[in-house]
Amino acid sequence: MAMLEEFKKFAMRGNVVDLAVGVIIGGAFGRIVDSLVQDVIMPPIGKLFGGLDFANYYIPLNHQPYHLPLAEAKKAGAVLAYGNFLTILLNFILLAFVIFQMVRLINRLRGPAEAAAAKPAPTPEDILLLREIRDSLKNDKRDPKDAL
Repeated sequence: MAMLEEFKKFAMRGNVVDLAVGVIIGGAFGRIVDSLVQDVIMPPIGKLFGGLDFANYYIPLNHQPYHLPLAEAKKAGAVLAYGNFLTILLNFILLAFVIFQMVRLINRLRGPAEAAAAKPAPTPEDILLLREIRDSLKNDKRDPKDAL
């Protein structure tokens, strides 16, 4: 029973709950960006490349004909689906850019007050004086016996 209590304590810790919420929202946000890429951005790009669905671009590796849709070509054997890869790569780049912009906006909204709080406190005066004394002693070239 001790392990169950330990797991409950772990699962209810603030960071774990925050992480779970972030993963769920991130998954939903990823689907939004995926739809943006596949439904809005890739169709015009596909039109530029001959009017085909860009995700259906592939190189057949098992002597399939080029005119088959990707799903049918995969049924007939191995294919190098570079169009699908490029679609997913563009999806990732857009998602990373949107997240970057969100973080930038949040940092801007936090304002200079939190940025100032993050700066280290100034060094106390006594520490500065001790450093000056230390440096002065290092630079002193006299023989210590002469001081007596």
